[in-house]
Amino acid sequence: MAYQIQKSLLSKNKRKKGRNNRGIITSRHRGGGHKRLYRNIDFKREKITVSALVKKISYDPNRTAPIALLHYKDGTKKYILHPLELKIGDIVFNNSEASIQPGNTLPLKNIPLGTQVHNIELTPGKGGQLVRSAGTSAQIIAKEDNFVTLRLPSNEIRLISKNCWATIGQISNINHNNIIYKKAGRKRWLDRRPSVRGVAMNAVDHPHGGGEGRAPVGRPRPVTPWGKATLGHRTRTRNKYSDSLILRRRK
Repeated sequence: MAYQIQKSLLSKNKRKKGRNNRGIITSRHRGGGHKRLYRNIDFKREKITVSALVKKISYDPNRTAPIALLHYKDGTKKYILHPLELKIGDIVFNNSEASIQPGNTLPLKNIPLGTQVHNIELTPGKGGQLVRSAGTSAQIIAKEDNFVTLRLPSNEIRLISKNCWATIGQISNINHNNIIYKKAGRKRWLDRRPSVRGVAMNAVDHPHGGGEGRAPVGRPRPVTPWGKATLGHRTRTRNKYSDSLILRRRK
């Protein structure tokens, strides 16, 4: 895979390192890591009147999936997520009459049942928000009235408006989950700092800490450093607006 950058599609990317606007750590175990420039990805695929040529396939340090550089006929250049079977030299289209080929983007209502899709919109015109990680894809399993039923990578089955757009195919880099990092340093390069088990701490530092020798957590269930239930505890908001659109929850 060639490592080439389109400089016009880069922007600065000052990362938060797990801090909020007051500099207080709100997400632990973040910090350090290599500097990165952000690649501006076209999640909306709004250019529906012209075709595009796949010019390059590149690595993106900000995401698990590779990205592909498109050269549109009108001279515009855009980055997109790289589908598994898309090759350099292929032509892709963004319109409601596009063929069912990897990399083409069209409304869900025009995509046949059983097709694998990614970069799926939740609100028409907002741009893709679902299924953007390496090796993932969702499957269209039904259509009824104004909704399309999708099986997401988490096995959740969900209704989405038929007017939302999605891209055909599975995202590449399917072996991402098989990466073995081998040393702590590789995680430090990726902005991940060490974590310590609560049971290895003192009682003043964590609810699981303290005790003589190798003691149990001493609670009915595992908790966070601030005493809230964790490790399997459901955190989704109750009575959320989208509850009626979820036919089967993820496991």
